[in-house]
Amino acid sequence: MFPDPLNAEPMTPVEPEGTSRDGGAEGRLKTLILMRHAKSDWSVPVDDRRRPLNERGRRQAAEAGRWLRTFLDARGEPLELAVVSPAVRAAYAWDLAAAELDEAPPVRREELAYTFDGDDLHEVVRGLPGDVDTVVLVGHNPACEELLDRLLEDGAGEITPQMKTSALAVIELADWTSRGRLVAHGRPPN
Repeated sequence: MFPDPLNAEPMTPVEPEGTSRDGGAEGRLKTLILMRHAKSDWSVPVDDRRRPLNERGRRQAAEAGRWLRTFLDARGEPLELAVVSPAVRAAYAWDLAAAELDEAPPVRREELAYTFDGDDLHEVVRGLPGDVDTVVLVGHNPACEELLDRLLEDGAGEITPQMKTSALAVIELADWTSRGRLVAHGRPPN
């Protein structure tokens, strides 16, 4: 069972006990951690790309980082890359989350991640380096929910989780071009 410090919408483990991360003959599974940016501050008169986080967003982003640290520690795997939208609210949410990690991964600011279209995010995922196994992708809705719809395997009986602000969803895939399965999801309390 995975740790659960997110208590508003608990991080729900989906992985059955004893499931292996070994992808068998095809090698190690890939882990995509999808994170929606934290709550932004609409009272600041700036364009969409420059909108900052509000107080709640700053709290939630740090809490998401604490959950991520615990999750990664429990699985014994490092986070190898953070792919982050260049929008201020996404970049700052990641900075706050990364500050909670034992070791923050390299960050790639990805222009294509500043999108509201799941196809664009899917293109980002398909372009991830094959030698990287664990990646966090910080983006926006509805693109995050649309990406989850595209990535989850058909017939798995899974309902795509809502990606509210600061929500996290963990998906395991055979490779960055395949569909996968939901391992955990949730979000910090308000």
